[in-house]
Amino acid sequence: MTIPDFQSIMLPLLQFSSDSKEHSLTEAKTHLASYFSLSDEELNEMLPSQRAKKFYNRLAWAKVYLVRAGLLEDIRRGVFTITKRGLKVLSSDIKKIDIRFLTQYPEFIAFRDRSKKEKKATEYQIEESPSLDVTPEEALEAAYEELRSALSSQILEHIHSCSPAFFERLVVEVLVAMGYGGSIRDAGKAIGRSGDEGIDGIIREDRLGLDVIYLQAKRWQGKVSRPEIQKFVGALHGKRAKKGIFITTSDFSKEAISYVANIDPRVILVNGQQLAEYMIDYNIGVSTSVTYAVKNIDNDYFVED
Repeated sequence: MTIPDFQSIMLPLLQFSSDSKEHSLTEAKTHLASYFSLSDEELNEMLPSQRAKKFYNRLAWAKVYLVRAGLLEDIRRGVFTITKRGLKVLSSDIKKIDIRFLTQYPEFIAFRDRSKKEKKATEYQIEESPSLDVTPEEALEAAYEELRSALSSQILEHIHSCSPAFFERLVVEVLVAMGYGGSIRDAGKAIGRSGDEGIDGIIREDRLGLDVIYLQAKRWQGKVSRPEIQKFVGALHGKRAKKGIFITTSDFSKEAISYVANIDPRVILVNGQQLAEYMIDYNIGVSTSVTYAVKNIDNDYFVED
């Protein structure tokens, strides 16, 4: 079974609370994990940001929505119980609780849209949207990933329109930003210097220059095949080199990827998508247009001495 969306968790969570006792989210997680027959792998699945486990995040938001609708009540930090309204809902033999159902409660409408809090519950309309199946964090992360993917495509388009010399300089800046090559000036002297036997240049592995890495950079459109990698590896053998990086703006064939997995020297393949990702991560050729600070409650602040 896949991890249920947070709306599907709301009714089972309310039913779990039907004994009117105080419960914690940890207790609810244990119960609902069994209810939904979730595996350990599913329970440990993380959000894309790796900051929280997906199921626990969805459970927490299910509880928040039920609290905002007045069906559950927070008693103290991490502890909640069902309300009279919640018990009344369960007594109606309801089959499903979702966001549309919760919009009958003015408190929930105020929570969902502060700018429209003066509107009556009967006037509130909610559009059907796939995004309703994900928590706010998941929606935000999905939007971020979509923007990042679009930015990666734009980066590659710009790289293809630039000169080979610009591409070489770009590769240097990315590698130096990642901690290789010492200074850009030193690395710039190294790359493009060789230009023989299938090697475009060399760059220091560390700032002290204890080892060097041989580079091949291809601003291509089509996939790089195994013969191209074999040529590069042959050049590495000729230099008695232990490490190499082959960077392309396109991609590598399956045969090329399989080939480098079982050879010595070690060769790292960096395709266009990965290169664009590195540029974003290390702020090469990109700038921040807007920043959103996502904040959480500081529970320690509200603890009275």
